[in-house]
Amino acid sequence: MNGLDKPQAKWLEVGEESAAQRIDNFLLRTLKGVPKSHVYRVLRSGEVRVNSGRVKPEYRLKTGDRVRIPPIRTSPEKPAVLRPLPLPVTYEDDALLVIDKPSGVAVHGGSGVSYGVIESLRAERPRTKVLELAHRLDRDTSGLLIVAKKRSALVELHRMLRDGEVEKTYVAVVKGAPARDAFEIRESLHKHVTASGERRVSVGEGGKSALTRVKLLRKNPHTSVLEVRLLTGRTHQIRVHLAHEGHPVVGDDKYGDFALNRQLKQRLLLHAAKLSFRHPLSGEPLKLESPLPAEIKAFFK
Repeated sequence: MNGLDKPQAKWLEVGEESAAQRIDNFLLRTLKGVPKSHVYRVLRSGEVRVNSGRVKPEYRLKTGDRVRIPPIRTSPEKPAVLRPLPLPVTYEDDALLVIDKPSGVAVHGGSGVSYGVIESLRAERPRTKVLELAHRLDRDTSGLLIVAKKRSALVELHRMLRDGEVEKTYVAVVKGAPARDAFEIRESLHKHVTASGERRVSVGEGGKSALTRVKLLRKNPHTSVLEVRLLTGRTHQIRVHLAHEGHPVVGDDKYGDFALNRQLKQRLLLHAAKLSFRHPLSGEPLKLESPLPAEIKAFFK
């Protein structure tokens, strides 16, 4: 046994600081040193229980829930040394934090990334009890990202996002020029996993409904700059919808035009430029904006 005791199942009670968190994220934080793939395996197999019942990875915990952690041996690991990430703050009060995320920075650790925005914020602000992502941005997407500093704000933000009460506007540089100056894309989106284990999204029947509104800002014979509004918040929605229309985002390594990407040698040119919503606790209208990165500004010339 190499001097290690045989691991035992244990029960944890969910406190206020973990309420509204997804069970998979709760486990990933609790089971340090356990591979992400193994955490999902024990969760899907039913070895993890909440109040003695099986739950799906997207289940959100409630205060007082009892979580069964199955016997899992963890490897002792050296604590990661977190380097502070460059995270400009666009807005902050005692309930919300909105940062301007740079391209290339993951929102959280996992999938080969040791840490991201949320781990960096928690390391920098150890006295802040709650720091949770209200939504996500792809690693290579830059722009505005909302982080909740209170559980009550997080729960209300999730409701607002589900009900379409948070207006999210992006700017994207894409291949080619749309025939129309303004149009909507309403194709349903279906999530699947490739044979290599990579998560992908495609247009297809039986998927979740998705709505994207597009406005042409500037074009040349080869590329265009688009303003894109998300009316739903599906995974990779903008990238898949625009690629389906024949205008993939420049620099997209999943759904893009790979020959054009090699030619232009750009990162993913997708930027979360504007957020408009009411404060989840005070109801005050908030309109936030992030300046366009230099890589996207160059396409306006």
